[in-house]
Amino acid sequence: MKEFKGKVAVITGAASGIGRGIAERCVSEGMKVVLADIDEANLSKAETELKTAGGTVLGVRTDVSKRSDVERLARQTLDAFGQVHLLFNNAGVAAGGAPWEATWNDWEWVTGVNLWGVIHGVKVFTPLMLAQNTECHIINTSSAAGLIAGGGSAPYAVTKHAVVALSESLYLTLEQRNSQIKVSVLCPGLVRTNIADA
Repeated sequence: MKEFKGKVAVITGAASGIGRGIAERCVSEGMKVVLADIDEANLSKAETELKTAGGTVLGVRTDVSKRSDVERLARQTLDAFGQVHLLFNNAGVAAGGAPWEATWNDWEWVTGVNLWGVIHGVKVFTPLMLAQNTECHIINTSSAAGLIAGGGSAPYAVTKHAVVALSESLYLTLEQRNSQIKVSVLCPGLVRTNIADA
């Protein structure tokens, strides 16, 4: 995808960190941007600041671990802008430690956001993009921890490896069907964000 002006981007985890940076870039490219995040205070702040900067922006409080929230995000995106061309499944959290020491809550929370959040985004938005029959792109945020297993947070590493596998599967399937939807997986190293404070 080379032309971005006037196109629609949906970004989860958009109130801060990598998602906020992506949102700023999309606004600078002249895109219509839908910001999705569970953090209402920072979401409202990001929406206001990006609108002040001249962006066409819609903030939608979204818990990506809940399918109903992602379905509502899609409906509100279509109601506001009619289409979606770029989907950034970017929301992420980190918690836990060794596989047996991470709490059940750590496993469920990290899996819910990092993996189910991406699954929900793919399941909800891909059919909408296919129906548009136009050039689109899905970008899933994994991590360097999705490529190399370390001794840190097992829940985080497991989910980020799964996001890589999901992205590769999605890419190959869409390629086999000659779809206009392309797929990328983002695997950043350490980035200064507030993920540790989520």
